[in-house]
Amino acid sequence: MSFREEHELHKRRFGRNVGVAMVLLSFIFIVFGLTVVKVTRGDYEPENASIQRGH
Repeated sequence: MSFREEHELHKRRFGRNVGVAMVLLSFIFIVFGLTVVKVTRGDYEPENASIQRGH
């Protein structure tokens, strides 16, 4: 049993899907990286945290 050769449309669609996947993954990594940096720098403290420490 032999498989038919893949049509050119499927090859182009696969390439486009890979491109979209790479863009989405890069966006996820950028957002995750920014979140990690923001949390480790301490920028993510609530406004009233400094007031509670003062007591």
